[in-house]
Order: sequence, then C-alpha cells, then structure tokens
Amino acid sequence: MSALLSAAIATLVFCAPGYPGVAGDAQPFLDQFVSSAVVSAGWPAGSLAGIYDPTEAGGLAKLGGPDAVLAFVPYPFFVEHAAQLHLTPLAQADVAGIGTQQRWSLVVKKGRVTGPASLADLTILSVAGYAPDFVRRVALQGWEFPAEVKIEPTAQILSALRRAAAGEPIAALLDQTQAAALPSLPFASELEVVRESAQLPVAVVAVIDSRLSASRARALQQGLLKMGHVAGGADSLRALQLNGFVPPQLPTYTAAP
Repeated sequence: MSALLSAAIATLVFCAPGYPGVAGDAQPFLDQFVSSAVVSAGWPAGSLAGIYDPTEAGGLAKLGGPDAVLAFVPYPFFVEHAAQLHLTPLAQADVAGIGTQQRWSLVVKKGRVTGPASLADLTILSVAGYAPDFVRRVALQGWEFPAEVKIEPTAQILSALRRAAAGEPIAALLDQTQAAALPSLPFASELEVVRESAQLPVAVVAVIDSRLSASRARALQQGLLKMGHVAGGADSLRALQLNGFVPPQLPTYTAAP
C-alpha cells in the first residue's frame, strides 16, 4: 500500500484484549498520549489521532480501516496478527511495574502435569488465549503438546486458577503480574508452575502495511524513544502506565504454517 500522505490525519489504534478497560474511559488518556507523541516526533499538530478498543474483533476492525497506520498492541496480539496486518515493529513499550519484557507462566494443579502429553485433556485459559499461535509457539515454545489441547481467552484469571486448584481440567497461562500475585492466593499450595517462557516483549508499537513513509516512521520512532523528556510527555506516559519506549528487540519464532 502506498505511503500515507504527510498532510493526512493518521490513526493509532490501541488494542489490549483481555485486560480491563472501557473505550470511553481510556480515550482522554490516549488523546493526551498521541498529542505528546506528535510534539516529540515533530509531526504537524493534529496529524495523529488515537482510538482504543478492548476487544480483538473490534481492534482488528479498526486496524483494517484506511486511516489506521499504527498499532499499539500487546505482544501476543502482535504475534497472532503481524502477518495478516503486515505489522512492522517501531518501538517496544517499557511498562510501569513490568519493564520491556516479561515471562509467561503455565500453572496447573500440583502433580497433574508431568510433560506436554499431560495437557491432552486440559483447556489452557489466559488473557492471551485469543492468540493460540502465541501460546503454542512462543509462550510455550519447545513443548510439542497435543493438537487437541484447547486454548481459550479469559479475563477472569482468578476464577480459572480457582477451578484448576479444585481439580477441573484447567491450566492457566499467566502474565508476569498475574504470576507475581500467585503466592498470595489462599489456594496457592494446590497449584504449581510447570513451564515458564523466555523473556518476551510486553507491548509493541508497529506500522501497519507500510502506511507511513520511512521518514515519518523514523521521526515517530525517535519521538517515542525520547517522549519522557519532552514537555507533557512523562505525564502522558504515566497516564497509560508507561515508563517510555525502547528500540524493538523482538525474538524470532516459527509462525504457524
């Protein structure tokens, strides 16, 4: 697709399936963020708009719109849809309380799983369950577990852990924040971590389908990297629970055939 004309208004789509958030509530913070990003990048005022969607389907619909040129998404979403949307990573988010990378942990009832084959009758529940390619090939890379394993999304991870502890055929794939809270649960002694991922990016800003010229993309990348040091930038980052951005360093993985 041809590069977006510099005079046109571009849209950044922020999509975080599985995490709390309501589009209307998030919009003022996203507006503040894109305004600061434009200033930091040296783009014309008003040349970037932002829109938020908390669902995978809604996010994909917005990302497919003709004015959508940038995606700000969790890494599982990037893995699942990068090929479809032709996403080119521009920057990697440094998330408050987490950092630029995190590990994912597979949690099951203690003694239930001794290896990949033991997952055959289980359903893996996760905030990243909408991204089965991420779960199988990235978070659980190296585990050749049975094809019949079900992978499903949930925003109710505490309920999933309680069900697993009670003996239901459930495994829970936790992000770093969720895993850190695991020992505090009253039924934590009934659960165990059987697999941890490598360190993986938390979230990525990417260009969609080459819809930005190289010069505009480069200016925005530099603007994001220094955003915490421009007027209002640090405040807009904090509003989205961000420390800032770093150059993308994404791991390699084998995409689904």
